[in-house]
Amino acid sequence: MLDQSLKDQLVSIFANLKSQYTLEVGLSVSDGASAEMLALLEDVATTSDKISVIKKQEHVLSFRILKDGNPASFIFRAIPNGHEFSTLLLAILNLDGLGKNLPDESVAKRIQALQGDIEITSYISLTCTNCPDVVQALNVISILNPAVKHTIIDGGINQKEVDVLNIQAVPSVYMNGELLHVGRSGLGELLSKIEEKSGTQPVATERIFKKYDAVIAGGGPAGVSAAIYLVRKGLSVAIVADQIGGQVTETVGIENMISISYITGAGLSANLKEHLRTYPVDILENRKIVAASVKDGIKTIETSLGEVIQSPALVIATGASWRRLGVPGENEYIGSGVAFCAHCDGPFYKNKKVVVVGGGNSGLEAAIDLSATSSEVVVLEFLPELKGDQVLQDKISKTKNISVITNAQTLSVEGDGSKVNALKYKDRATDEVHEIVTDGIFVQIGLKPNSQLFSELVELTKYGEIIIDAYGRTSVPGIYAAGDVTIVPFKQIVIAMGEGAKAGLSAFEDKMKDKWM
Repeated sequence: MLDQSLKDQLVSIFANLKSQYTLEVGLSVSDGASAEMLALLEDVATTSDKISVIKKQEHVLSFRILKDGNPASFIFRAIPNGHEFSTLLLAILNLDGLGKNLPDESVAKRIQALQGDIEITSYISLTCTNCPDVVQALNVISILNPAVKHTIIDGGINQKEVDVLNIQAVPSVYMNGELLHVGRSGLGELLSKIEEKSGTQPVATERIFKKYDAVIAGGGPAGVSAAIYLVRKGLSVAIVADQIGGQVTETVGIENMISISYITGAGLSANLKEHLRTYPVDILENRKIVAASVKDGIKTIETSLGEVIQSPALVIATGASWRRLGVPGENEYIGSGVAFCAHCDGPFYKNKKVVVVGGGNSGLEAAIDLSATSSEVVVLEFLPELKGDQVLQDKISKTKNISVITNAQTLSVEGDGSKVNALKYKDRATDEVHEIVTDGIFVQIGLKPNSQLFSELVELTKYGEIIIDAYGRTSVPGIYAAGDVTIVPFKQIVIAMGEGAKAGLSAFEDKMKDKWM
């Protein structure tokens, strides 16, 4: 199954393994899926003398990893190819104490402090680009705390279970039989949700104080760029983020990064982190900033891990997040008909009718993507005309199973208690209320700046964007902002990177002129 070039890469990846690993394959029946699973794992095993495969008969297709004969606390009921192939590789590396996705000591202590026996089940699709991050994070949690058991289930192979649970979005994560999370996430958010349900032992009561020349809030393209420019000037720098890559991790494909014809969001995020690691930047990942203040020119931020981080310079690069409709029924049906990722959840709506709310680029791209498998796609746009690029509008007009309704104000999401069955909207020109019978609703209505924590510190627009000058300076000396959280038009990755560099250079220039305080 694996070509020789990939096998050669795996030889290098597994070269430093210390323990012996056995891939124990549970074959349910002699079918194509069993043969595919076995062939894949046997190919992987040929790349290291530390890895072997054994077969056993099971009721369901599965495999687990044994480290020196001891079974890991996670099990795959999925064939780890496609987007999940990296999950298989990281599972082995993480068990060996290797892998750049392993958290720092502070986060590891939180994981080890989880209380009770915890059963986690994640339902995934091999076409889902958001699933690997969730699965890999849950595997890490189960490795660091063996009381957490994690089962990874491919909905395509285990369709009956998906139907019983009425799962219509992936990843869907259950904890002890109850729904815990749906959609994209990182280790920090998942850990917080598990803590809320399971409880946690006290880790450490003392607060941790750290000081730097400059702190970057946010790990997207703007934040990473600012950090690199500042550390190259010889300053001590920390970057605080829930996840390096930020919103970029949600992007399936990027085709407008100058000099790179195509790269995935996950690929670019990995590159950003790799570039950061070449410099002495403290990467404080899997945390949320919970408070921010300024006193006597010193900027202080506090994290969800109890850290108090101080510096004379702060760059705010917290980006933006997807807006929600804010209408009745939306929250109730997230994962049961309301979705935000057409690429991830589109396969659940094969031969079904769906509605895309939003006529900008993201909405039109989602509609085009969905039209390949859904029987009918209806695009709703609030304004009198579509906002997306003309090239996308042209493609929409030529796609037979896509229709467009403009001047449409979404009023509510309707359902039968378990799944979506309709959407109500008002015609803004006539005030007439209409109902569209639909199986799914994909929300694509743009972004809102993540500036709430800083609203008392710096000046914002009425839309919540941080006001900056041409140099990235805010209304407060020593505080800078860059990227999608600011007033800068055209929320693009390449622009965010440039703005981050500009903010970093401005901060250094102000330091030279004693303008930080």
